[in-house]
Amino acid sequence: MEAAFFAALDEVNRLLPAERKVGKSLDVALLGADSDLDSLGLVNLVVALEQKIDDAFGVSVALVSPESMSRKESPFRNGGALVEYAAELVERQRP
Repeated sequence: MEAAFFAALDEVNRLLPAERKVGKSLDVALLGADSDLDSLGLVNLVVALEQKIDDAFGVSVALVSPESMSRKESPFRNGGALVEYAAELVERQRP
């Protein structure tokens, strides 16, 4: 799942000017004042990650859902949290 996240982050970074590129780390903030992503960048990252998950695991997931938005700790707070949440969604769909 980390490889899918970093590949999605690479896609987003290709769209950004050099001074706004997001660091490749699981600790990278995705939301809030510490994030290098604006709202459109976060949307692009989510869509790219959903596609990478489908490509890598053959599973379609919706990372943005009422469940993700109602969690006590947002799965979008940093890269590691998003990777964990995505892995959880993929695991639920496996037989």
